[in-house]
Amino acid sequence: MLLSLVSPFIWAQQPTEVAFAGFAFSGSANTIDLRFPYSRRYEAAQKAAGTPVYQLLMRQLQAAPPSNFKIAAQIDELKGRDQALAVALVVGNESVSNEQFGSLHKLMVVVRAQVMFFDFKSMNVVRSYPISFAYVDVLDHPATADEIMARVKLVYEGANDKPGILARFVGNVAKAQIPAQVSRYLQIVNVHVTPEAQAVIPGFLKSEPGAVETWAADLVGEAISTRVGVPIVPYSKGYAIGNVMSFRISDGAVWELKLPKPDYEISVDFSGFKKVKFSEVQGGATSYVYGAYGAIRLVEPLSNKVYLDTALKNGETRVIPASQQYVDDFPHFYDAVNGMFVKLAQVIDGKGDEKWLRSAAAASGIEQQIVQTKELMKLCK
Repeated sequence: MLLSLVSPFIWAQQPTEVAFAGFAFSGSANTIDLRFPYSRRYEAAQKAAGTPVYQLLMRQLQAAPPSNFKIAAQIDELKGRDQALAVALVVGNESVSNEQFGSLHKLMVVVRAQVMFFDFKSMNVVRSYPISFAYVDVLDHPATADEIMARVKLVYEGANDKPGILARFVGNVAKAQIPAQVSRYLQIVNVHVTPEAQAVIPGFLKSEPGAVETWAADLVGEAISTRVGVPIVPYSKGYAIGNVMSFRISDGAVWELKLPKPDYEISVDFSGFKKVKFSEVQGGATSYVYGAYGAIRLVEPLSNKVYLDTALKNGETRVIPASQQYVDDFPHFYDAVNGMFVKLAQVIDGKGDEKWLRSAAAASGIEQQIVQTKELMKLCK
């Protein structure tokens, strides 16, 4: 009798289990090798070395276990349950640029991914956190295939004391929360990048139709998700067709997940970029302000209630040495536009610069908009 009374209580205290589904690539399975050539080479090299990416991630998850649930090594461990939750690292985009400017060669590697929680039984996405890492190098010669692969490895494993894609996945899993009930979903649904802004964005980010919009959505989504701590449904025009996201796990299995319909929709505009000479500094160097201009709108589509609607601007100052013959402006413009949405997200999280907000936002009632946006974000965690 005592056992029958105590057992339900003990069972109720058991932590939620989430299976680690592995390392995956999004999109049609038959185009993965074409769209992710370097990431696939990295994956193969790790397997050949006896440390597959799956094992690297599992070891890191075990070393830094989540605080809100327990990681199960296999989905099979959850069979028979009413709900079988799983998490995967899903790479959504790989960009490698090797450009020449005079005698210099700039190598840039960018990987964007999702920390994807899903119900393996219903194949519905439950939570999703965007992550990315960019590595830029300047060489005096064209980058070789081995040099590119060395940078790709750094993107995944970290560089310059910054966590790479693998560590960022583990960090997001460690602090993620699985809601006890159905949560409310946020999604970036509309992206507009003006021709003026497009002119500043390098060609490798415009490799196919919709690529720039997907890049912009990922940038804004990651800024909000990381700083506010809320999941964001992937931008469906870049990741899914008909709101169904397809991806292939490293063991070869192909899964299709249904993306939830957002309760709140975000629209963003990238209006333009501007470089302004600020001052001459000691030693002949020149100080420039790199400015980014945009807008964001957050609305509940069912009621058409607007929570946030404002134009934004942000400037970042950079000092260019007189001896520097070539200046690549895009990384500085990137810092300006990324900083614009990061600073906004920090204000929404209650840790940002209110003075910056008052100077950057065009909306007259921005303080009240931030207050109601904060309350909305609490509902989405």
